[in-house]
Amino acid sequence: MNLRDIVVASAVFPSLKSTKRDAVIGELVDGLIASGILAATDRATVIRDTLARERKGSTGFGHGVAVPHAKTALVKRPHAAVGVCAAGVEFNSLDRQPVYSVVFLLSPLSDPEAHLTAMESIFGALSQEPFRRFMRQAKCVEDITGLFDEVDGSRQAR
Repeated sequence: MNLRDIVVASAVFPSLKSTKRDAVIGELVDGLIASGILAATDRATVIRDTLARERKGSTGFGHGVAVPHAKTALVKRPHAAVGVCAAGVEFNSLDRQPVYSVVFLLSPLSDPEAHLTAMESIFGALSQEPFRRFMRQAKCVEDITGLFDEVDGSRQAR
């Protein structure tokens, strides 16, 4: 699955306003609402479900990145919102370091395979140090979506 298949370009934020975990998640959910992926009436439910997942274990997996996620019947396929926070966000990460890049994934409850495939694509990109570094340095939406295009292109070339 290509990153550009799941990342909603209008929900990419090179400069998140929030610096607190819950507010960052809310900001990314708001991006999916503004993009028409979710209804505004679903905001509280999606945030509640995402924070319930966070309580089971942090999705801040280290190296300055986090992938908060939720499964819901509100979507038919995976969708992701992306944000970068230059100041860093305390995400209770495994390495106890701040998070600078956040990929919020919303997957269909009825399709666990799609969720796993989307997570593999996201983690495949985020596991590469140059990708993390360039994402953190991104100044505009095009910088971030260009990174996704590069990763997708390199996968197809294999």
